[in-house]
Amino acid sequence: MEKKKLVMIGNGMAGVRTIEEIIKLAPNQYDITIFGNEPHPNYNRIQLSYVLQGEKSLQDIIMNDWNWYNENNIALYTNEAIKSIDVPNKQVISEHGRVVDYDELIIATGSSSFILPVPGADTHGVIGFRDIHDCEMMIKSAKQYKKAVVIGGGLLGLEAAKGLLNLGMEVDVVHLMPYLMERQLDAEASKMLKNQLETEGMNFLLEKQTAKILGEERVTGIRFQDGSEVNADLIVMAVGIRPNIQLAKDSEIFVNRAIVVDDYMETSVPHVYAVGECAEHREITYGLVAPLYEQGRVLAAHLTGVQTKPYEGSITGTQLKVSGVDLFSAGEIIDDPSTKAIKVHNEFDGVYKKILIRNQTIVGIVLYGDTKDSTKLYKMLSQKEDISGMTSVSLLSSGCCGGGTEASDVAIMADEDLVCGCNGVTKGTIVEAIRTKNLKTVDEVGGCTNAGRSCGRCKSLISDILAYTLGDQYDTTAKKTAICKCTTLSRDEVVAEIEEKGLTNVREVMNVLGWKESEGCSKCRPALNYYLGMIYQEQYKDDRDSRLVNEKMHANIQKDGTYSVVPRMYGGVTTAEDLKKIAEVAEKYNAPLVKLTGGQRIGLFGLKKEDLPQIWEDLGMPSGYAYGKTLRTVKTCVGAKFCRFGTQDSMSLGIELEKKFERIDTPHKVKMGVSACPRNCAESGIKDIGFVGVDGGWEIYVGGNGGMDLRPADLLGTFKTDQEVMDITGAYLQYYRETANYLERTSKWLERVGLDHVKEVLANSDLRKALNIRLNETLKRYQEPWQQAIENDDVLAKYYQKNKVTVLN
Repeated sequence: MEKKKLVMIGNGMAGVRTIEEIIKLAPNQYDITIFGNEPHPNYNRIQLSYVLQGEKSLQDIIMNDWNWYNENNIALYTNEAIKSIDVPNKQVISEHGRVVDYDELIIATGSSSFILPVPGADTHGVIGFRDIHDCEMMIKSAKQYKKAVVIGGGLLGLEAAKGLLNLGMEVDVVHLMPYLMERQLDAEASKMLKNQLETEGMNFLLEKQTAKILGEERVTGIRFQDGSEVNADLIVMAVGIRPNIQLAKDSEIFVNRAIVVDDYMETSVPHVYAVGECAEHREITYGLVAPLYEQGRVLAAHLTGVQTKPYEGSITGTQLKVSGVDLFSAGEIIDDPSTKAIKVHNEFDGVYKKILIRNQTIVGIVLYGDTKDSTKLYKMLSQKEDISGMTSVSLLSSGCCGGGTEASDVAIMADEDLVCGCNGVTKGTIVEAIRTKNLKTVDEVGGCTNAGRSCGRCKSLISDILAYTLGDQYDTTAKKTAICKCTTLSRDEVVAEIEEKGLTNVREVMNVLGWKESEGCSKCRPALNYYLGMIYQEQYKDDRDSRLVNEKMHANIQKDGTYSVVPRMYGGVTTAEDLKKIAEVAEKYNAPLVKLTGGQRIGLFGLKKEDLPQIWEDLGMPSGYAYGKTLRTVKTCVGAKFCRFGTQDSMSLGIELEKKFERIDTPHKVKMGVSACPRNCAESGIKDIGFVGVDGGWEIYVGGNGGMDLRPADLLGTFKTDQEVMDITGAYLQYYRETANYLERTSKWLERVGLDHVKEVLANSDLRKALNIRLNETLKRYQEPWQQAIENDDVLAKYYQKNKVTVLN
């Protein structure tokens, strides 16, 4: 039987997905011809923001390469737009004069960026953000210019702004409304988004209406309706999209805002169909991929004669594709008298959740900071499930702080639960494909089921399903050295990716590198926070939320839930004034135990959590960091000043070491000991770094451990002056910081890298100097814990201002 001729105008995501479905249902029914006005095969437009943000290349986002068209006998004409449709003769005519007959015609022309009709909008340097060409223009501009303005604070605008920031440009985001993404977020979630993006460098100009684009040959700025102006070398218009309907209009196909179609995607002209952003169904046009793919499935079934339900419209969910930002919204977002809301607002963890309910069904979802529940809630919303028997706790199963894992636990997911919302792929479909097709990788699952091939956010869940389904057959070799269960990447791979991609915060690392748990875990979050601080030195802003609980509270939690506080005593030396402060605090807060610690300090035990800020205020002393992955203590003997055996001033060196290196983040705790003679009263031979006074200088010992894995320290060398000691110690600490795994003690690290190797590194004066420079840059970043607490606590800040209390560094 002779094949029918199918022509498609447009080579975008919705159209090509329709063709994929047609080939799957009836591979021999049509001779297929596709015209595209871009020079590329089909690519993932959703991931253009990742290309702009430097996380993917153009090749990474190609969905169907040239071979796919050849293998499926599809005639593809790129860089060739259709000029007209001859409806009576059922032909299309290209701009190159090519005439192609059709039996069935699909119009999938998509949309274009809406450019504001203001004076100067056609000036060089004003562009949209819609295709690869726009991306290339922005990347090129960033190499020549410094200041960009993005008009539009919606999804597309924020994605463009983030990409331009990553390209090194200064970015202003102009938005007409009083808050960002007002179509997807309520005011509270929008405020949280704005605050987070501001910390990453975006500047926002809200409630500003563009009046004129300034500049002659190239744009120089924008003037607003209120008369104010901002400078700009590049302006990106991201205020919306406009369906490409002129071709249909010229062909007398009925159009409204877009090409009007029925429930089987047929236009007013028989045998002519429209799908994607250029189509209007029941007076609605869609710009998100999930409904467009749904349209494509219905159209493919219709064209191949397969019985199918009509397309009746879609409920859409939105996720922002900006590294480090985790949000989801669907349905209604604004409360009204007919709805009741379940709300969780955890400012400490940066989590906000709102579920809107009407007549015992979910009608709206807003999630910010923790989106683990999005799949489950979206299913309830789209299927209009009766939730009358559920509680707020069961609805938000991952908890208010995002600490749970139930929502992403594949073992309790039902087969009909959606895994890939973009492509409508369920867990059951993926499991069946894995078992019947012998699939082993996420890419193989995507190639077979299309899961994960659009926005890509479900890939970590697909990996979990593979592991769950295949069991011992699943290849876990890449996970053996992973920093935690949330990723397959090792420490070295994570550090390399951070440096290569310029990742600057914990959320961004997890987002870009495909973390399985969007919030990470108690093992990887502190590790990532440490690695970022180690890489970016002074510039890095510590992520307090990624600290372990003891480090957050600047105190050690005890088994009964109380805390111990250990103020710093440099070298174990104290004063009567400090002793008096400690005694007064112990008495004021009823400390059940006051004890001398093994690190020659005084600890207060059994203190209440709510009293900790005031305790630190009353003490007015630096923390001893008895809880930290940092320099804990420098134990000293009394030394040559008092001891008849002492050959060196151990107290002075100990105090100098402690003041120099206190607060520095390290992969694990570090302890030092300074003994004035080989009698070793400060136990220098079992410390991470030990110093022993000898005639004419100091011996330095490294890699000792006095804990469960007892290990005597190795002699690193003998050095004559205190300055040499400080120089060698700084370089050694920094080399440990840069090459150790997080939570790897110096004893284990030294055994792994080798003492001889470390000696070789430290013997190189250039390397030693560079290590100390990086260490000193990092040291500039640190603040006293109580000072940071004051800055993060309005109540304490007001108290200090009122009472004119000075915090000492």
